[in-house]
Amino acid sequence: MDIFIWKQLLKNLVLPPTGPLILALAGLVWIASARRRGPALALCAVGVLLLWAFSTPIVADVLMRSAERYPALDLTKPVQAQAIVILAGGVRLNAPEYGGHPAPSSTTLQRLVYGARVARVTGLPVLVSGSHSEAQAMSEFLQRDLSVTPRWVEGRSRDTQQNAEKSAAILEPAGVHTVVLVTSSEHMARSVTEFRLAGLAVVPAPAEMWTRRDHGILVWVPNADALVRSQRALYEVLGRAVQSIRIAFGPHETLGRRARASGVAAAIGRT
Repeated sequence: MDIFIWKQLLKNLVLPPTGPLILALAGLVWIASARRRGPALALCAVGVLLLWAFSTPIVADVLMRSAERYPALDLTKPVQAQAIVILAGGVRLNAPEYGGHPAPSSTTLQRLVYGARVARVTGLPVLVSGSHSEAQAMSEFLQRDLSVTPRWVEGRSRDTQQNAEKSAAILEPAGVHTVVLVTSSEHMARSVTEFRLAGLAVVPAPAEMWTRRDHGILVWVPNADALVRSQRALYEVLGRAVQSIRIAFGPHETLGRRARASGVAAAIGRT
């Protein structure tokens, strides 16, 4: 099976809602087969309580805010960069309202709208990066709906590491060494590290930054949107942990050479 399919499968098994549901189900199975039911009931309760907690806005907000490592980009000041890179965040295939063409997912759409704003303010050229269908949808949407034509379209990436490496392979021959990086706020820390390892200096421009959505008693009431936000934040915690392991045990010579080339060896440890 494709490594990227395995990654998605493990993600969905570990993170909510499936992870807590597996705990609760394991507890129920244990109850049916065990003489001492106390530990089994406790396991079942932990699964249910975790699912409840991750579905509440107050917990989701804490997780999302803790995942944000960079402030909003101040567009009232000059931006010292040579290009803008917008990362994909999913695609809707065969979208009927777009004539059956691929369309950006809601996450990708947020990144595109903000990336287009940055492009209009700064006048910098744009590169979009993602899978083939993601890059196609991003390029078409930018041109058709936001009046921004990407100068480069990178459509062979399947994860953040590939986004960085394949974008750098396109931009460095064009004389681009510093980029404004546009991605979701919780995804920014991991993305900045990958782009720095690929040899590019980065000006973070986070999109989809945290804002309060629920008030009063509603912050304690579970809802589907909060569960999605909790999953996204926890996924970044997991992703950064895996990234740190890969860097620690990866090809040190290659990583060190890339870090020295971009002058960010010390900065990597601060993200």
